Amino acid sequence: MSFVRIGGVPHHVEVTGSGPVCVLSAGLGLAWFDWDPVVELLAPWRTVVRFDRPGSGLSGHARVAPTLGGEAERIARILDAVNPGGRPATVVGHSLAGFHCEAFARLFPARTAGLVLVDSSVEERPRVRASREVRVGAARVCGAVLSGVGVPRAVGPALRRVAVRGDSGASSVEEVRRVYGASRVLRGSLLEYVTYGDAALELTTLRREFPLRERLPVTVLAAYSGGAVGWLARQRALAASLGATFRVAEPSGHLVMRDAPGGVAEAVLSTP
Repeated sequence: MSFVRIGGVPHHVEVTGSGPVCVLSAGLGLAWFDWDPVVELLAPWRTVVRFDRPGSGLSGHARVAPTLGGEAERIARILDAVNPGGRPATVVGHSLAGFHCEAFARLFPARTAGLVLVDSSVEERPRVRASREVRVGAARVCGAVLSGVGVPRAVGPALRRVAVRGDSGASSVEEVRRVYGASRVLRGSLLEYVTYGDAALELTTLRREFPLRERLPVTVLAAYSGGAVGWLARQRALAASLGATFRVAEPSGHLVMRDAPGGVAEAVLSTP
């Protein structure tokens, strides 16, 4: 376990294995340990980098509300710290982090060996209904009030166990309590939630102004557990718009890295 200071915030980073570099970035409210099943499969073949964004996992408090460009820069700074020689990396983004990793691939093409989007967020017509300042201010107030009355410690770990079935292992129980009982995780999750629309709008602009590198290997891996045909169609359309390989992890819920880790590992290992 190590920490890298970026923008004055300590970022929790885990580096495992050897070989070409890949970066795993989890969705809103998730932590480094959600990738554990995937890391076991990748470590013999890849140098696997996991990190927690500010306000998630074991990283420090989120001092500022996130922006898409800032998250792409964050990935670059993490790689600067742990990737001697600056080898291009395959970036793997789950859910909201799919936005972040696609932005990285567009803004840092020379540093991107491949892009894997794991049941990534999709917004065909993104919009926001209130000013960013109002939304961020409301999230900060809500987070302060809930934290002040002890909500994270009282119900945070239990809500995590309800939301993510299958957490197992003695270390997992302790890690879940340590992470989801912390007020910084509630506050950071709220900030990412209320700025989700901003990230989607930023990505729309980036797609117009910064094309993906020619012949960049891109894979869209969609979750499917039967019945969610509309979501599958949107993921397929995302793949088509990016010129990506389209794969389905079946059966799998949204947390593909836990439900179908082999599918994620296969997608990563198919890139150089």
